[in-house]
Amino acid sequence: MAVRSAGILLYRRGPATGLEVWIAHMGGPFWARKPTQSWSIPKGEYGAGEDPLLAALREFTEEIGTPPPPVDYLPLGGFRQPSGKIITVFAAESDFRPEQIVSNTFPLEWPRGSGRIQEFPEVDDARWVAEPDARIKLVKGQLPVLDALLKHLGNWSGPAD
Repeated sequence: MAVRSAGILLYRRGPATGLEVWIAHMGGPFWARKPTQSWSIPKGEYGAGEDPLLAALREFTEEIGTPPPPVDYLPLGGFRQPSGKIITVFAAESDFRPEQIVSNTFPLEWPRGSGRIQEFPEVDDARWVAEPDARIKLVKGQLPVLDALLKHLGNWSGPAD
């Protein structure tokens, strides 16, 4: 059975800024100096029998350090990643503005082979990003999530001129 993750994609629409999505830069030394294809929607794995939306809300809180806004979330679908993992994504419109980003951490031997275990944040940055820029920043496997959001938004054509 494929590993399953659940995540939250917040979005907002502005007359000057257009569609923006809330995404996070992955933490740790592998992603440290990678500005592109190194961002993700806040997400995490969940177990069999666990409600995917509850897992997505929990994982968002763990990665961002602030609970997601108390709004209605709609399921965007399940998205198979190149690794085989399936991410179930929920979206909501919100003008989320956390005071700070404080991610949980994970242990990693670094430098590799050194025997030294260090703690790294799962997320080292998170922010609103314009949808065209998000296509450059997100890992490739998550681009279909943006496409599904645009399909859901239907006729919305972007910022007013």
